[in-house]
Amino acid sequence: MMEVHSNFMEGTSGINAHLAKRLRGLRAERGLSLDGLAERTGVSRSMISLIERGESSPTAVVLDKLAAGLGVTLASLFAEKENAGASPLVRQAEQRVWRDPDSGYVRCNLSPPGFPSPIELVEVFLPAGARVAYDTGRRSVGVSQQIWIIEGEIELGLGDEAYQLFAGDCLCMDIEQPTIFRNLSGQPARYLVALTTDAKPSNR
Repeated sequence: MMEVHSNFMEGTSGINAHLAKRLRGLRAERGLSLDGLAERTGVSRSMISLIERGESSPTAVVLDKLAAGLGVTLASLFAEKENAGASPLVRQAEQRVWRDPDSGYVRCNLSPPGFPSPIELVEVFLPAGARVAYDTGRRSVGVSQQIWIIEGEIELGLGDEAYQLFAGDCLCMDIEQPTIFRNLSGQPARYLVALTTDAKPSNR
């Protein structure tokens, strides 16, 4: 029987506090006001303000829009600011785990937090019947990723294409177009996401 990552212990308040600090820091680094980030992302100023004060539990879709507007990956919102002195090793007990309040999917950042690396690894648990749709489209950074199914099966919609992925399958993709993850089976699915980013000129 599939089990969610053993470190799913950090409370919602702890995760929200981390996201609040991370988002404030990234917005400040880019010289963006709340209104400026709202205009870039389509997320309301009031919602961004609530998230940055740790008073809201944002969904994966909202966080993805904010990440795209800030020029980072969704995974990086759960990580730490890059630090040359960060450890290259992270133990399982230290890996940050988060549950999407909308779909119930669980994601775990596997990569050492703050350690400079072009690769990010994320483990995802998608409950039976769950659906997560990202519609942010073109970004100010290029994001390439591979998805490897560990257990179960998912349907992945990528623009006009649809892929049925089973245990052991691996799909290379970018996220320059709307992406939908669905678990149409009666069992949870578990998969690994490996992603890299490349800076590129913004069209915004």
